[in-house]
Amino acid sequence: MKQALVLCAGEGTRMRPLTDNKSKVMLPVGGKPLLQHTLKKLRNYGVDEFVFVVNYEKQQIMDYFGDGSNYDVDIDYVEQDSPKGTADAIGTAKEEINERFVALNGDLFLKGDIGSLFEKKTRAVVGVKEVSDISRFGEIEEKNGRVFGIQEKPGEERSGLANIGLYVFPPEIFDAIKETALSERGEYEITDSLEILINDYDVEVGCAEIGGEWLDVGRPWDLLTANEQKMKKLNREIKGEVEDGARVKGDVVVEDGAFVKDGAYIEGPCYIDKDAKVGPNCYLRKNTVLGKNVKIGNAVEVKNSIILKDTNIGHLSYVGDSVVGEACNFGAGTKVANLRHDEENVKMNVKGREVDTGKRKLGTIMGNKVKTGINTSINCGTKLSSGETTKPGEEVMEDKPKN
Repeated sequence: MKQALVLCAGEGTRMRPLTDNKSKVMLPVGGKPLLQHTLKKLRNYGVDEFVFVVNYEKQQIMDYFGDGSNYDVDIDYVEQDSPKGTADAIGTAKEEINERFVALNGDLFLKGDIGSLFEKKTRAVVGVKEVSDISRFGEIEEKNGRVFGIQEKPGEERSGLANIGLYVFPPEIFDAIKETALSERGEYEITDSLEILINDYDVEVGCAEIGGEWLDVGRPWDLLTANEQKMKKLNREIKGEVEDGARVKGDVVVEDGAFVKDGAYIEGPCYIDKDAKVGPNCYLRKNTVLGKNVKIGNAVEVKNSIILKDTNIGHLSYVGDSVVGEACNFGAGTKVANLRHDEENVKMNVKGREVDTGKRKLGTIMGNKVKTGINTSINCGTKLSSGETTKPGEEVMEDKPKN
């Protein structure tokens, strides 16, 4: 198989405020866009022709990846005019596909081996993984490696074979999509199209169990989980300037133009992008990623966090287990809490509903161009939307929406 169709059109509303003005697939994992990891993973298995289905913030994707020549692949783009579900998105690419092809969501982070997907000889293949709690996933019903049905989110907590959203389809899928009716959610579901493929087109569908870890990056804290997984593979590389009095331990990347000042203590794995400035006398702890032109001031501690480009974290501040957007400015003494007093999991509001994140430690999720006043305190599990500000000494105990 040489062709892959990657779905990148969605707004990623559950990821807000990180997606206020950024495509979800362009959010960074290990210092690179999530979509770049997907491309490289598939390229390792011989895929060199890509079709990206785009819509929301499409220009960001097109400007970054271009025609694919920088990655030794060919990339074409098709636009899903009005997103109406996964099957609709795949259907938009009919004219670009001429053979069996891989299809997946652009927010699917694949760490392990996916070779079984390419080795399966059936015309269509569904990537699956055994999970201890099937209630949040579509469950694959199979016998002797052949799929005969899909149950959408059974709702009961038990083990099962989860559909991870990674497929191989023959061109007949486009005919099945034409026959797919709107679901109760008002969308055209690819799982419905797949059942039409099985029942009406007599296409044999196999299931391939995927090795290693996988993650649907659908909520803000998932980005931190994916980042932690990716950082395990980071290899030490110092290309920027590190002053003699700084300590850089373990697998740390310091890109060209970055500058680490005297007294800084950096504990790998840690990634410092181009033109970032670190220190003096600060502490970067494991799994921290600093974007381009980020500035970390004197006596600042950053732990297990992703700091996007052009952000300034002023002196005497602490940021832990957080994602901070682009061009934010932290006033001196800004502190982010990341642990509840009762040590229960941190909860976060997602689209109006309080959700257990499953994380004992989680700080803030912050949009772009947020400015905090000096000595601001931000409670664990809070979100600050793009453009928000805080007053000096303010205690942020709940989400701050857009004005």
